[in-house]
Amino acid sequence: MQISVNILDTVPVTHNVRHYRLERPKGYNFSPGQATEVSIDRDGWQDKKRPFTFTCLPDAENLEFTIKSYFDHTGVTNELWSLGAGDKLILRDVWGTIQYRGPGTFIAGGAGVTPFIAILRHLNATGKIAGNTLIVSNQTEKDIILRDEFEAMSGLKTLWTVTNDQKSKLAQERIDADFLRRHVTDFNQNFYLCGPDPMVKDLRGFLEDLGANVANVTWER
Repeated sequence: MQISVNILDTVPVTHNVRHYRLERPKGYNFSPGQATEVSIDRDGWQDKKRPFTFTCLPDAENLEFTIKSYFDHTGVTNELWSLGAGDKLILRDVWGTIQYRGPGTFIAGGAGVTPFIAILRHLNATGKIAGNTLIVSNQTEKDIILRDEFEAMSGLKTLWTVTNDQKSKLAQERIDADFLRRHVTDFNQNFYLCGPDPMVKDLRGFLEDLGANVANVTWER
């Protein structure tokens, strides 16, 4: 299945991240954490598919994606930055394996936080956010996506770390085994991982070595 939909508006989030709000086709449903393959409905771009996660609530009137653009190469995300209201995107079937299984710790690298946005928004909206922790690593403080919104979720513990921002007062370290040992008190809980493939692979190994049950670790496969 594929369907072309209008972009209603774009909203800046960071210097290279935007919300893209779209009309919602009738009967087009998803669960928090799920995604679809998206392409730009322009000549030469229709077949260039990229996976993006829905970041709106599942019952929202319109759809939303929160997308980071990479300006260092002429790919889909760079082209997306040129789009606005009235332009069209092509949506396809919904898929995804990052779905909420109970309170735990969400760990993300950069734009890897996007599959967690709809999950955490939904938990917050339904009064079930307490007991969850969000840990996110970015290069710099200005790269943090939706920091104010996450910090305003009463009951959600947040921990930010940066790896290339000496002026920031945030933690200045990578998320490795030592970091997890110092900041996670219970390795029997659920863990949700998303980020660059090497980071996720390393995190899975660190967590297993620290005693986490692999059955309690969820990541996009």
